[in-house]
Amino acid sequence: MSLKSFGAKIFAKIVVNRTQKWASNPVETQQKVFKALIAAAKNTTFGKDHDFENIISFEDFAKKVPMRDYEALKPYVDRVVSGEENVLWPGKPLYFAKTSGTTSGAKYIPLTKESMPHHIEAARNAILCYIHETGNAAFVDGKMIFLQGSPEMKEKNGIKQGRLSGIVAHYVPAYLQKNRLPSWETNCIEDWEAKVDAIVAETKDENMTVISGIPSWVQMYFEKLQKKTGKKVGELFKNFNLFIYGGVNFEPYRAKFENLIGRKVDSIELFPASEGFFAFQDSQKTKGMLLLLNSGIFYEFVEASTFFDENPKRLTISEVEIGVNYVMIISTNAGLWAYNLGDTVQFTSTKPYRVVVSGRIKQFISAFGEHVIGKEVEEAMNKAILKFNFSITEFTVAPQ
Repeated sequence: MSLKSFGAKIFAKIVVNRTQKWASNPVETQQKVFKALIAAAKNTTFGKDHDFENIISFEDFAKKVPMRDYEALKPYVDRVVSGEENVLWPGKPLYFAKTSGTTSGAKYIPLTKESMPHHIEAARNAILCYIHETGNAAFVDGKMIFLQGSPEMKEKNGIKQGRLSGIVAHYVPAYLQKNRLPSWETNCIEDWEAKVDAIVAETKDENMTVISGIPSWVQMYFEKLQKKTGKKVGELFKNFNLFIYGGVNFEPYRAKFENLIGRKVDSIELFPASEGFFAFQDSQKTKGMLLLLNSGIFYEFVEASTFFDENPKRLTISEVEIGVNYVMIISTNAGLWAYNLGDTVQFTSTKPYRVVVSGRIKQFISAFGEHVIGKEVEEAMNKAILKFNFSITEFTVAPQ
């Protein structure tokens, strides 16, 4: 056992103990987060507009702060983008994560000095939970690849902006820098086809142990590796044993991945977004991802079946039930308030609170009252894939 892997096991135990402490006190943890958020933002423009000074309880907050999506919050965000201070959160954000938008075009999601560390710590802690549970730490001595956007950023009105995955690349811990691929130059390639080709050239002869990215991106990388070398990924990278992913449901990709790799590998699911890092898979033995209740995010939940009602009931963590489809609403230390992320989740456990992403609130079909959600479509597709042994790249569903 190397010194690095030995140290990782010790650090993993410390982090897991800390995680268990707040996870075993979920309501108290969320209440502390709620009070801290309100206190920090009471003198901001948004805080004054919504009378944060007199918000004592969640009931007060729900009365004074309506749920908003990005379009509704945009007038405040535009002021922050223009360089104005103390609008949604004290001071100015460190960055804007620029993402593709809807009717408003590009979305600019603020990242503050308070919120940024949680994006890094959550990904790290997911790996440490895996190490603690499985005892597998040898991979820290090998090479790791994180398929991500370009780390290059632009600056406007004193605030840097770029893709979240590229921004996070600037925060990779020093002890992982030597293990990390691809190179900075390759990471900065904008054309995705050219970038993946360069990554293949850089990694095909390395001791890759961890591979991370959105499944569709990683699948493309694996296919190009196989075409270039004529070998299965698992044969080429004999010590590759851990795949880390997020962004989409992995199940429709699983059979294809196992075929490309040539064997099974462990995986860790993450629930990250520009708006926050919400959950990660903390165990290989149970279904669902641990909801991060102590990361500067206060959560509300609205039953998806009532979300478009005139006055839907807003629930806190103590009121949710297993198996119900909820729209997740967040208030964060980046200045998002009662923000409708658009994602729907279902709880698989309440001791501790674990979730699966069930879809998007706008992704459902109910032409005949059937209320079909994205998760159900993906599960049906996965059963068909397993039964008839085929693979898919993408699909569309519509009522007929």
